[in-house]
Amino acid sequence: MLQFLIFGRNHVARSMCLGIGLLLGAGSQLSIADEPTPIGLWKTVDDKTGKAKGLVRIYEQKGRLFGKVEKSLDPANARERCAKCTGDRKDKPMVGLVVLENMEKRGNEYSGGEILDPENGSVYKCKFKLLDQGKKLELRGYLGFSLFGRNQTWIREQ
Repeated sequence: MLQFLIFGRNHVARSMCLGIGLLLGAGSQLSIADEPTPIGLWKTVDDKTGKAKGLVRIYEQKGRLFGKVEKSLDPANARERCAKCTGDRKDKPMVGLVVLENMEKRGNEYSGGEILDPENGSVYKCKFKLLDQGKKLELRGYLGFSLFGRNQTWIREQ
């Protein structure tokens, strides 16, 4: 009976409930839309030396994320080729090389893909997550279990 009185005859109450529901729904959509994304240009930083090495552009293709070397920050390395790479990447120019492949969002991180270390030509499993409101990207390349690997932090370029 009480339910009939509130929702059956009282159009104001029904409109208010509908309005509150729409506002809550819009609020959740806004927070999802404001969530940072890894898509964009990133400065790679060598985890051993701490020096910036290059720029990698992360892009989406068929619902997965990929990363391609866009620029070397050392002019001496601008024409370098991936001599230690195997397969299709063998002796390809570093600039233009896809080094991050098939990453998918899983919870608050991205995983399921691979990352190439052009220094030794090895391909590792990879996972990464955004830090500092999307200004940093913490990557982990590993063999087998993520316990056996190493991290790099990339910085978003403006």
